[in-house]
Amino acid sequence: MRFLLFLALISSAFATGKLTKHQFHKSRIFPGTTRDYWVYVPAEYDSAKPACLMIFQDGAGFVRTPGKEGYVPDAFDKLIASGDMPVTIGLFINPGVVPAPPGNENAQPRFNRSFEYDGMGPNYANFLIEEMIPLLKDYNISGNPDDRGLCGGSSGAIAAFTAAWERPDHFRRVYSMIGTYVGLRGGNDYPALIRKTEPKPLRIFLQDGKNDLNIYGGDWWMANQTMQRALEFSGYEHTHRWDEGGHSRKEGNKILLEALTWLWKDHGKTPVSVHLDKCKSRAAEYLIPGENWQLVSVGHNWAEGLAVTADGTLYFTDVPDSELYKITLDGKETLFAKDTARANGIALGPDGKTLYTAGSDVRSYDLETGKFETLIKNAAANDIVVRNDGTIYFTSPKNSTVTSSYRFRTPQKIPFKGCNGIGLSADQSQLLVCHFDGPFIHSYTLSGDIPLHPQPYFYAQRPTTDGRCALDGQFAAASGHLLVGTEAGLQIFDQPGRVQLVLPKPAYEDGRVNYCYLHQNTLYIATRHRIYKRKIKLTGAPAWQAPVKVPKPRL
Repeated sequence: MRFLLFLALISSAFATGKLTKHQFHKSRIFPGTTRDYWVYVPAEYDSAKPACLMIFQDGAGFVRTPGKEGYVPDAFDKLIASGDMPVTIGLFINPGVVPAPPGNENAQPRFNRSFEYDGMGPNYANFLIEEMIPLLKDYNISGNPDDRGLCGGSSGAIAAFTAAWERPDHFRRVYSMIGTYVGLRGGNDYPALIRKTEPKPLRIFLQDGKNDLNIYGGDWWMANQTMQRALEFSGYEHTHRWDEGGHSRKEGNKILLEALTWLWKDHGKTPVSVHLDKCKSRAAEYLIPGENWQLVSVGHNWAEGLAVTADGTLYFTDVPDSELYKITLDGKETLFAKDTARANGIALGPDGKTLYTAGSDVRSYDLETGKFETLIKNAAANDIVVRNDGTIYFTSPKNSTVTSSYRFRTPQKIPFKGCNGIGLSADQSQLLVCHFDGPFIHSYTLSGDIPLHPQPYFYAQRPTTDGRCALDGQFAAASGHLLVGTEAGLQIFDQPGRVQLVLPKPAYEDGRVNYCYLHQNTLYIATRHRIYKRKIKLTGAPAWQAPVKVPKPRL
């Protein structure tokens, strides 16, 4: 009887699932492409229970040879049966190919592998989320990002990492074999990005060999070690296996069982998370463990300028609707003013009771009575800051000018093509003007109230989406740091002008961070349709209050 039970257990341990092949040719994200894909459903799958999902790039290579190392269905069967891996459906996807046009016998198809896999930004992640995963609609797939993993080799490895990096709200676990973190399409930027960006809840297994490629795009062996050092620096859940192998998945396939076991360890018990206690980046210095973005307001056409009065009342604009809102400490939101001349940026005056708005006109609003006064007509203003002595500075992208106006004298205009966000240093000795498209924030030394000696002083982190930084609203911290809303998220600069930390956008569909305000140690940001807040360790230095003496920076 015991022997028969033993045989039954052995038989069930190696129960095999079902592998099916399909083709997809209706992509909107990669138009014109066609590709094969495979779905593996393990024998233990129960449609009444949500299954985990793992996606393999260059999918054919992982399902080509049953019984050989690297054949993923065998690995799934063994690990699921042993309990070292949850019940997981495998999705194996080949890169896309755009067929050659008919009528030209010399024409080659367009092979999309490098474009899809090596490219930075969210395109490939969105392709998986919006186009490939929905093809599994007949299966009960968990939507929990902790239940989803990615794997690939070479360019497929960086594609897997990029998808998790861009969308940790969908993917948390990555097995990277001989990853292409080199200068083909920007992947060489990842080590710096990992060090500068608020850590994300990811678990990464890196594999590479000493005899990997060393060619025009970079040194794969050194690049993978640099990635590992960056992950360690920022406190990520990660491990690595270095060997003597070259640029093939041979060595990575040998440790497939080990890698999958490590990736899925403690699943269902301890989720993949951020570890600020192990982080050596500025995130540990500026951020508070457990404090994340909280939604404050939603449903606006274009939320912009932010200002917070001494009592904690928040004001912000909706530009297309020409509206000015306020939110009191109890969370009550009311419309404060209509017909604001498409007010964009806003700033408090020296008394803390007058709000200045920049739009078609520059106006002042009495916060107690709601009455307004038009100060400068037809200003075409965008962002505004008011110094403690009453000097108004605003940008006009339409007119390519920065304007300085002191107590309603004749405005002084400075040419500046591409200007956008504007602010003051914490000591109010520098006027800081953002260039919207480029990576620079220009610093002017203030002689009295006149801006002099401009320099492209602050250098922003470029986004992975495109080349436009979209530098926008900014705010100074009492420590001398500068906080700026950008396409890449909220960026924190030190006094010498270097990015020390990037806080990613809290909602991936929201567009750029276009405004920020630091009230005491509560950071507010505006995205396209929403306002968020979170507590941080930095403290604000509002321009409407007295200048702050900041410590000398470390150079």
